[in-house]
Amino acid sequence: MSDASRAVPRLLVVEDEYLIRMLLEDMLADLGYEVAAAVGTIAEASELAASGDFNAAILDVNLDGQEIYPVAEILAKRGLPFVFVTGYGERSLTEPYHDRPALQKPFQIDQLKAALDELLAAT
Repeated sequence: MSDASRAVPRLLVVEDEYLIRMLLEDMLADLGYEVAAAVGTIAEASELAASGDFNAAILDVNLDGQEIYPVAEILAKRGLPFVFVTGYGERSLTEPYHDRPALQKPFQIDQLKAALDELLAAT
């Protein structure tokens, strides 16, 4: 087994609600993931999406009234997988993101694990 296959996946977390971001970070730690960065604004997320060192991202769709799609576009161009988190339902995702995985808030740790397992298995 190579070092790369044993490496703990590093995730970018983008969530504007501080308590939800903390809860998400705790869930990820419990699942054995490393949080590379956790941010709450489009500006911070865009900067990290363009040059950050992580394997995948968890993106809240609505950041204080701004949609996360510009960040998703950066990640897609880099070939990095991501999952959306939304309180509005998966059907609220705009084109071209209808086919992307999404978790409906509130979600449980087992739902998060399943989404991330599937997301990272595809890479």
